[in-house]
Amino acid sequence: MANRLEIGDEEWSVIYPILVGHPSVRVGNQAACREFLTAVLWILRSGGQWRLLPEPLGNWNSVFKRFSRWCERGVWEAVHRGCVHWPDLQAVFMDSTVVRAHACAAGAARSCAGDEALGRSRGGFGTKVHAITDALGNPLDFILTGGQESDIGQAEALLELTPEGAEALGADKGYDSDRFVSAIQGRGMEAVIPPRTNRVEPRGCNWFVYRERHLIECFFGKIKHYRRIFSRFEKLARNYGGFLRFVSALIWLR
Repeated sequence: MANRLEIGDEEWSVIYPILVGHPSVRVGNQAACREFLTAVLWILRSGGQWRLLPEPLGNWNSVFKRFSRWCERGVWEAVHRGCVHWPDLQAVFMDSTVVRAHACAAGAARSCAGDEALGRSRGGFGTKVHAITDALGNPLDFILTGGQESDIGQAEALLELTPEGAEALGADKGYDSDRFVSAIQGRGMEAVIPPRTNRVEPRGCNWFVYRERHLIECFFGKIKHYRRIFSRFEKLARNYGGFLRFVSALIWLR
């Protein structure tokens, strides 16, 4: 059984070339770079504070600064995108999930809650992850907003992140909007969205495709096994997004 707190050889064989080719990364010692990823994985998986990073995994402050620097320079996003190979575009699925934020996530210097994708909803203080997956539930992209933001408010922005060639888009009733349905059809895709019960002119729905929508819920379940995703501690949205990108890459690799 693979060790869930280590970067396996197969995973490293995919990630390493991505890092070498990134202009903002100096790999240097390959073993040391791999140890850095293992240290970030420990934080991600355990949910522990940076200061509690086990000494054999490196100096916590150095690891944190490097992690944050990679978030700022888009390295984690490059790792995620580099691990996306042959997505199943028979359908894509769209949905969102709310992540509760710890009190320490507030108060980013020279910023505000809205800029850092933090807000208050009925579920409390938190962040909403708006995601889109392929037909197998593998993560393609996501957008972060405050927890109070609506799903439909980010739908067209997520649609723009959908790869060319997708045949259908599945989502729940929260995305039932004439404008959004027209936007989907304008891209040559089938809108697989159940109509709201109060619609004057109900639409049809391809229930055969819609029954696979649970796969995006399974994706949310997978990422919340990582404790640093399940609860947000990062003050900066880009740092929380960095963890999400890393998890997304691991899902593609595993």
